[in-house]
Amino acid sequence: MPKTKKKCDKAQEQWFEAALERIKKSTGARTQVQLAEVLNVRQSSISDAKRRCSIPAEWFLKLYRSHGLDPDWLADGIEPVYLNPGKAKLSAEAILKESPAPYGKLNSRSRVVQVSTLAGDLSESETWRPDYVEDLSIPESCHRQNLLVVKVDNSSMEPMIFRGAFVGVDQEQRQHPDGDICAIHFPHQGLLIRRVYLHNSQFTLRAENPKFADLSIPAREMNERIIGRVIWVLQHIVAQ
Repeated sequence: MPKTKKKCDKAQEQWFEAALERIKKSTGARTQVQLAEVLNVRQSSISDAKRRCSIPAEWFLKLYRSHGLDPDWLADGIEPVYLNPGKAKLSAEAILKESPAPYGKLNSRSRVVQVSTLAGDLSESETWRPDYVEDLSIPESCHRQNLLVVKVDNSSMEPMIFRGAFVGVDQEQRQHPDGDICAIHFPHQGLLIRRVYLHNSQFTLRAENPKFADLSIPAREMNERIIGRVIWVLQHIVAQ
C-alpha cells in the first residue's frame, strides 16, 4: 500500500505562509509564476514546497546571492532584512513598513486611493468632476475598477453616515433600486448622498437626517445625474 502523505500542522502552515510572503514582498513576486522566475525553479517545485510546508535551504541561498537577503529574516522575520544591502532591489524600510500579508487574502492587502470632496472641482460644467484632496488606504477587497471615494462634509445622512466619513461609490453600478444609497450630482452643488425611491415619473432623494428635506428629480434626468451606488462607508462611530 502507498504511504499516506503527512499533512502539515497549523504551526507549520503559519510559518510557511509568513516566510513565503516575506520572500514575495522583498522580491516583488506576486504570483507563483513570478516567484518561480525569481527563484529559477519550476512552478511544480513551489507547489511541492507548499504541500510540505517547507522552504528548501537552496532558495534562501539563491535569494542571498541575487537580492542580498538575510536567510534568518526570510525564515523567521529576524532583522536585518539584508546581509548585503548592495544587492537590494527594495529598501528595508519599504519592506518593513507594512507587515507581510498573504496575497490571496484580500482583506489583508491594502491599496491607496484618492479621495475627492463632495463639491468636486466646482466648474460650470453640467458633468461632475472629482477634486482630489487626500489619499486613503483601503482593503483590497473594497476596491473596484471604477471606484470613487468621497469625504462627507455634512450631516444629511446621520446617524447612518457621519460627517467626515469616507464613502466608496461604485460608478459601474448605476442602477437604483428603491431604498439604495446613491451619489447624485446636482449642478453647482456637487454630489449628494441620498436614498433613492421611484414614485411615478420622479425619483425622490431622501436623507436619513429629518432636518433635510426630500428632493426630487424627473426620471428622465436620473441617468445623467447618478454617479454610482454607495457600496461601503469608513467612519468612526464614536467621537475621537
